[in-house]
Amino acid sequence: MTNVGDVSSLLTSALLQQIPVQLPVSVDVLVVLAVVAAALVLFVLQPVSIDTTAIALMVTLILLEPWTGVSPQEGVSGFSNPATLTVLAMFVLSEGVRQTGVIQILTRKIEAFAGDSESRQLLAIVGLSGPTAGFVNNTPIVAMLIPAVTNLARKTGTSPSKLLIPLSFASMLGGTLTVIGTSTNLLASEVWAQVGGPTAEPFSLFEFTQLGVVVLAVGIVYLLTVGRYLTPARIAAEGTATDQFGMADYLTDVVVREDAEIVGSQIRELRYGELDLDVFQIVRNGRTIVRGLSSERIRAGDILSVRASQEALEQVIEDEHLELLPELVDAVEGGEESIPGGYAPERHAWNRPAATRTPDTDGESGEEPRDGEGGEEPRDGEGGEEPKDTGEETSLSEVVLLPGPWSDRRGGTARFEREYDVTVLAIRRGNEVIRQRLRDVSLQAGDVLLVQTSDDVLDRLRADTHIVVSSDGLWEEFDRTQIPVALGIVAGVVGLAALEYLPIMVSALTGVVAMFFSGILRPAEAYEAIDWNVIFLLAGIIPLGVAFEASGTADLIATSIVAGSAVLPPVALLATFYLGTAIITEMVSNNASVVLMLPIAVEVAGQLGVNAFAFALAVTFAASTPLLSPVGYQTNLMVYGPGGYKFTDFARVGAPLQVILTVVTTVGIVFFWGL
Repeated sequence: MTNVGDVSSLLTSALLQQIPVQLPVSVDVLVVLAVVAAALVLFVLQPVSIDTTAIALMVTLILLEPWTGVSPQEGVSGFSNPATLTVLAMFVLSEGVRQTGVIQILTRKIEAFAGDSESRQLLAIVGLSGPTAGFVNNTPIVAMLIPAVTNLARKTGTSPSKLLIPLSFASMLGGTLTVIGTSTNLLASEVWAQVGGPTAEPFSLFEFTQLGVVVLAVGIVYLLTVGRYLTPARIAAEGTATDQFGMADYLTDVVVREDAEIVGSQIRELRYGELDLDVFQIVRNGRTIVRGLSSERIRAGDILSVRASQEALEQVIEDEHLELLPELVDAVEGGEESIPGGYAPERHAWNRPAATRTPDTDGESGEEPRDGEGGEEPRDGEGGEEPKDTGEETSLSEVVLLPGPWSDRRGGTARFEREYDVTVLAIRRGNEVIRQRLRDVSLQAGDVLLVQTSDDVLDRLRADTHIVVSSDGLWEEFDRTQIPVALGIVAGVVGLAALEYLPIMVSALTGVVAMFFSGILRPAEAYEAIDWNVIFLLAGIIPLGVAFEASGTADLIATSIVAGSAVLPPVALLATFYLGTAIITEMVSNNASVVLMLPIAVEVAGQLGVNAFAFALAVTFAASTPLLSPVGYQTNLMVYGPGGYKFTDFARVGAPLQVILTVVTTVGIVFFWGL
């Protein structure tokens, strides 16, 4: 007797056999698309740094090898990829050139040439940064020129905002001159060699220089004409750093009375307490103390230079028995009262003539003996010699945090102050100036910090390759005799690669060795100069190209694009790829956009039966020139804070240029290489 359940199972099985159960795409493609979607979300939102996302992407592709087709060997191949190693070598070569001071000498000549004319200043800046970026990494070029441009603007009454976006844009456009101009070009070269077909080879050094010259020339003309009037003047042309940060109402001096509750407290107790008040300097006995300030104990008679809001200042004066220095100066000099007893020891600056007792941050100073090291300060009527003046000078300076380590640090202002022994008085992030609750602020790449510190600490800041002292009127001392050697090494690297005597990677690494043996660089300096975020980003995303090809994802997307744009002629589709890549690059890194878009572009060209190399170039140029936001490219982020720009200012200046370049690049590709 047949079981009813068995009959039911047989019927169900028969019905299923009649119904074709088939996914519209393969499981491999679905897995790769899911991984890409997750990576794009992380790239855009950046809950972690983009290099962290890239490494996570690499690991995920390896773990999902049955579907992605990425073996462990292919997954880690990015670390040995010629593009990655060439980018690493170019960072070192760029640092070698910087160490000679040649860019600094050129900036001196800019000042002499430009004078007070804004037009000549623009011409000199874009004329220097653009062509140079074709052979030297544009990040150190922009880093070196930011303080030069800022100081030139202040000397001549020009707003630095009018000059800094053109500086960034010109350096980006200059990167299209050669394959070593940007890391994007080098990565595109390797991806093209992988997906361009059996005859495809990596780009030669001057593969697309003729088009790069046209793009740079068009960009320079635009920046000198239309762009000049679209670039806003966000920062006042004149005024001190405190004026430009709007600090007039936040900085003042207070005198500590003998009965003040804070006498004997350490500065850090005030700085990290609930009250939003920062002490950035103590004047004691006519001497200025800024180094080791956080552990310094407050004494009666001290003059504290503080940053505080009006509300915090009123509270601390009322609760802590402090008195505003300006009010006390007016009262004493007006003859209305004398310094009350207990305010200061007899040798205090208050008891000196009026002409010498006003604290001056650029004047004399010295290290105060620490508790347990030099004994207590002699009080009124006690013996003891006046401590000797160490000659330490202090100043207000602006420092810019460059992309790299500052893109993902979580230590914030407090960590920066401890690490560099400075006091942060304000932070400019774009056109926003943060003046309150600074200890709670997490620092970001592109931030400009107004700091109070001593000259020797400034020397440390100048030596940090991830920081630019923006308002620096001083120049580093370089060994100018090494200029011919460094330039000769770079010329040799370019020459050997251009003549195809050596591959670009081998030529660049040979140049690195020459930098070491010539004494221009030490290995430690070279390691410090490398932007490891970029290196790990490159190594992490290169396997994505493998997965795109192995899983058939690139072919599927290309088929969909061709089917959906059947009415567009190939030249219009070429322009669409350029503009689409440029927009995608604004949301993800330029290197990630190349890996995502270039395989698809080549597949589209193959299905249309047109020149695949033309589509590869469109993607390469678009990914190298994102002009619409400060986060699209690292040089944009570097000038974002120093220029005081709004986020939309980059689109205001860059959108018309992006449209122009879409047309110029598309027409140029068709003209030079055909379609």
